[in-house]
Formats: sequence, structure tokens, C-alpha cells
Amino acid sequence: MSQKKVNLGVREVPKPLNWISFSLQHLFAMFGATILVPKLVGLSPGVALITSGLGTLAYLLITKGQIPAYLGSSFAFIAPIIAAKAAGGPGAAMIGAFMAGIAYGLIALLIQQLGTDWLMRLLPPVVVGPVIIVIGLGLASTAVNMAMYEDSGAKVLVYSAKHFGVAGFTLALTIICAIFLRGFFSLIPVLIGIIGGYLFALTQGIVDFQMVLDAKWFAVPDFVLPFVDYTPSAAAVGIGIAMVPVAFVTMSEHIGHQMVLSKVVGQDFIKKPGLHRSIFGDSVATMLASCIGGPPTTTYGENIGVLAITRVFSVFVIGGAAVIALCFGFIGKISALISSVPSAVMGGVSFLLFGIIASSGLRMLIDNKIDLENKRNLIISSVILVIGVGGAFIKISGFELSSMALAAIVGVVLNLVLPESKGDQDGIEIEEHI
Repeated sequence: MSQKKVNLGVREVPKPLNWISFSLQHLFAMFGATILVPKLVGLSPGVALITSGLGTLAYLLITKGQIPAYLGSSFAFIAPIIAAKAAGGPGAAMIGAFMAGIAYGLIALLIQQLGTDWLMRLLPPVVVGPVIIVIGLGLASTAVNMAMYEDSGAKVLVYSAKHFGVAGFTLALTIICAIFLRGFFSLIPVLIGIIGGYLFALTQGIVDFQMVLDAKWFAVPDFVLPFVDYTPSAAAVGIGIAMVPVAFVTMSEHIGHQMVLSKVVGQDFIKKPGLHRSIFGDSVATMLASCIGGPPTTTYGENIGVLAITRVFSVFVIGGAAVIALCFGFIGKISALISSVPSAVMGGVSFLLFGIIASSGLRMLIDNKIDLENKRNLIISSVILVIGVGGAFIKISGFELSSMALAAIVGVVLNLVLPESKGDQDGIEIEEHI
């Protein structure tokens, strides 16, 4: 556990001015990624900020104020939400997200009763690593379309060198900030990239700023109420079931974050207050988000980075950031400003963020020393990658299992049925003798 000096403990209350500045720092750290997800899937950024704040506050309550973790929009659900919206509209996507949240809750109950060994057996790194790679690479075409075309959502795509130039500028600025900036600004390269790309896009005439001028200072964002305005159908339930496997991927990510956070803070959060409470907090946050039209949530590595650098571990600081995010969601001009960001800017940032997601999966394989000369590991990872990146899916009547969900399920099944044997190294021995 960490022995470095702690500037503010988990349950310590900061002084008012420090409280505001520390909370704003956490808000900025998660802001770029949290608003990017709803922009990519066609949901309201204002609602995403509100659900991020509500979800974090619920998480802090459920974990008894003992884990300083911030919850933001999950990238793992981008492709499933897009597919669900295309198949059944926003309501169907939110019902699917709600069912994924229920899956979280059931897993939390199982962990409470049975411990964590069974979950590690179900989702080892050889399965989770390739699935995370699939998440990143599966979104690559989305980033390219946003960067290259005037309207990435149009039926007929029109190439635009101007839009591609804006995307390139945004990407370059984000990379420069990530590499060369230090201190607080090194924590928000995505936010700086979006702001810089937005200003450059203004000079290129591809920003509609009128919506910001017309927006009111106080405005209720576009909530989606799936269980009020949308009648669940068999197709919607099928879409929901198809989104559930994604929960296993984000749960694995959640567990990894808890391990890192425990080392940073110097307390074993897996044992106290317990992994079951942490995952259940994420479950409730995701279900809350889906009930009003926000993307599913997950713990954020960006905010863990802030904790590691500042040594300020106070849950009151995290709660302050959640309250500010909640307030921002009701400021109409801020929501309009976010909505006015051109897709080319978001595409440029996505080149980096989606690539980082894929690289994170690769890093998981390396860190856990997964031997791909072992035939069993090679088979599992290869099949997951081809199914996920290739876009394979299963469609029966109104039910469709997306490529990422299918890849995750096949990976789990292969890991359970393929025997672990020393004979998997035979290929290496033959090669050496030759």
C-alpha cells in the first residue's frame, strides 16, 4: 500500500475555497470523456452531466462514503447504444442499459454471497483484454466518419477536407497537451483539445453558434423516460438482453480501478467496504441514468489519476464535483455550447481515445503476462478479435446479438470449455527442435 504523504484523507472535509477548486479539478478531469459519449450516441450531454452527478452521489452513499471514486459515461456501451437506437429508438437503448444495470446488481449480490474467485474465473485477462481491444477498434470507423465527412449520420456521405483538417488539428493539439503539459493541465488534454478544436472550427465556419445565443441560461435538458414515454416490447427486451454481456466487460474494468485505487489511497477497498458494494453502486448509477436518458456509467481512471497526483482523497471533494456536474446539466447555454461542438472535433479526439481503449486491452494482456504462444490463449484471443472487429452478429426475429456482445460471450464460453494443459506448449518445443 502507498506510504506517501496524504494531503486530505478519505473522510476529511476541505476548507471552502479548497473544496471548490479541488472539486472543479475532478470535474474537468472527467468532463471531456463524459460529454463525448452522449455526443457520439446522440443523447443529451446535459442529461449525461446530470446522471454522472446523480450516479456518483448514489455511489458514495451506497459505499458508505468510503471510496473516493467518480462515475462518468461508459465508452464500452457506445456501439451497443447506437445499435439499440437504430433498432428500437432511444427508449429501447435505455431499457437495454437498465437491464445491464440489473446485471450489475445481481453480480454484486453473488459476490457478497460467494466471494470474488468465481468472477475472476469467468472473466480472466485472456478474455477481458481482447474484448477491450474490440471495444476500441470497433469504434474506429465511427471516429473516421465523424472526422472525414460533412455529416457522419447522412445516408450519402460527403467527404470534406475542411472537416478532416479540423479533426487533424484537434488530434494534434490533444496529443501535444498530453505529452508536453505538466501539472493540472496534463490531466485535461482532452478538454483542451476539444476547446482548441472548437475555436479552430469557428474560424473554418463549421460551427452553428446561434443555438448558444438562443439558449436560455436555465433549461431542462432533453430527458428520455423509457418507462413512461416508451412501452417495452419483445424486441426492446431482446435488445436489452444483447447489451447485458457488455456489463461483464465494464465490471472487469471496475475491479481493475478498485485495485489501483486501493494502492493509491493505501486502503483495501476490495475488502472494506467491499467489492459488492462498489459494483452495486455502479449498478444503481447505471439504472438511474437509463431511467432519464443518460448513458451507462463507470468508474473513471482520469479521476484516479487526479487522486494519485494531488494526494487529496476526500469523498467530499468527489461529492462536490458531482453536485457541480448536476448543476451544469441545467444551465441551458452550457448544454447548447456542448451540442454545438462539430462532429469533426469529436472525431479528432476520438482517434486518440478509441485507440487508447484498444491499447488498454493490449496492456492488460502484457501486464498479466498472457502467453500467446500457448495455443489455448491464442485461440481465445483470436476468435474474440475476429468476431468483434469483423462485425459478426446473431439475428433471430427481433433479437440481435451485436458483435461486441457476441465476442464477449464466445470468449467466456471458450475460456470455460477449453482445457488448460501443458501440452499447449508443444508447438514451441517442436519449433525449437526444428
